[in-house]
Amino acid sequence: MESWERSRRRWQHAFFASWLVLTSAGPVMEDGRPLPVVLVAGLAAWYAVWFVLRTPAAGDVPLPYVLGGGLLWLGLFAVDSSFLVVGLSVLVPYCMDAVRVGVVAVVACAGGWLWHRYHASGAIFWTEVVICALIAISAATAVGYFHSVAQQSAERKRLFDELQAAQEARAAAERQAGVAAERQRLARDIHDSLTQGFASVVMLLEAAQATLPDNRHLSQALRVTRENLAESRRVVRALRPGDLDECGLPEALRRLSGRLCDETGAEAQTVITGSPRPLEAGVQAELLRVAQEAVANARRHARAERVTLTLSYMEDLVVLDVHDDGGGFDPGRAASGHGLSIMRERMEQLGGTLLVESAPGAGATVVASLPAGAPGGAR
Repeated sequence: MESWERSRRRWQHAFFASWLVLTSAGPVMEDGRPLPVVLVAGLAAWYAVWFVLRTPAAGDVPLPYVLGGGLLWLGLFAVDSSFLVVGLSVLVPYCMDAVRVGVVAVVACAGGWLWHRYHASGAIFWTEVVICALIAISAATAVGYFHSVAQQSAERKRLFDELQAAQEARAAAERQAGVAAERQRLARDIHDSLTQGFASVVMLLEAAQATLPDNRHLSQALRVTRENLAESRRVVRALRPGDLDECGLPEALRRLSGRLCDETGAEAQTVITGSPRPLEAGVQAELLRVAQEAVANARRHARAERVTLTLSYMEDLVVLDVHDDGGGFDPGRAASGHGLSIMRERMEQLGGTLLVESAPGAGATVVASLPAGAPGGAR
């Protein structure tokens, strides 16, 4: 795309230089004075300042350039009205991006030159009309060609941007698939090695404790091993949410609220609003983990009697809302809590947000929102 833009600029420079030379050479030689030469050179230098020494974007024609070029052209026209057609060179940058401007400028300059000849001599010879028409047709053809080159460049750039976006989306999807596969592999390896090993050690220690029930060191070893077994299982669940392997996010949330009801006796329910639609596996996993953490907080700390999980499918967002009527807390003091920090990091990694609304004695609400098209690459 840069080569196309450079080519477009080269064509523009060539068009400007050729038109300036062709339209000013004759009047300059006929006039014979140095002032027209200085003004033509000034017009060329003014163009170089704005379009050679700097590279404005396509279609960007600075107003100071037009004003300065127009003043130089008016100076030429004041010296000799034969320089009327030179004014088209000032509009060359416009002609490259707007063919109608170029054609109008060509026709206007050609008509102005014929009017000038008629005003100067009182008549127009057919040779002058033919020459003027040929120049106008050649200039209009050049304007159309240069405009088509600019249009092709813009179209190629658009296609290139679309291709690049598609390649980036494909690469992101492949990375997400790779991350998901690696998480599944780690979960299997931990389950098949560490978790099974801890389970075997627990069984052996329980058997040993039955033989030596009063051994303090044996009891401590059994306790530590059970804690590590529970931790390894938690890691496996975090790497691979089992509910999502069997069903989608809405059903996984219903199971979560159902387990809370069965295990604590609290009134828990899951509400789904909007039209459910497929989400990236990583997005579902992160929302489920936020729900699990929020429910665990309501269970352990808030002693809530009612918990409501609401999953809302909006046009551009997917929002998870977990509300409990427990004891509440001060979000300012709990902002640095490990659980809230992890939930907030999970959402921010996917371009989402996490809001916590609570007050002592007023329950708590955790709101996690993600863009509907958020990439699902979880860590």
